[in-house]
Amino acid sequence: MRKTDKKIDNNLRAALTEVCEIALDTVQDYQWITHSVKYDAFPASLQISCGFGSIQAIEQLQRDQQDVVLKKLIVKHLMAVGINLKDVNKQVKFVVA
Repeated sequence: MRKTDKKIDNNLRAALTEVCEIALDTVQDYQWITHSVKYDAFPASLQISCGFGSIQAIEQLQRDQQDVVLKKLIVKHLMAVGINLKDVNKQVKFVVA
C-alpha cells in the first residue's frame, strides 16, 4: 500500500467509524459498517456495506426511507475527509449480518 493509499484508508476508516457510532444510536437494528476498496480505481471501487440483524430490518429501513438518511450520513462524513462517492446507490449496500 502506498503512503497516499494509507492516508486515504485512515480518513475512510475515521469517517466510517463516526457514521457507525451515529447509526448505532439512530437506526433501528443497525449493527456495523465495513468497506472494501481497490486503490488503483479509487473512489469508484469503494464499496461500503452496512450490516443489519435481519432482512426484515432492511425492508423496514427502506419502507421508512431511513436508507436514504443513512446514505446521506455516509456521504456527508466521507465528503468531510475529501472522499466523494461516484454513485452512492451502487457503492452502499445493506446486508444481513
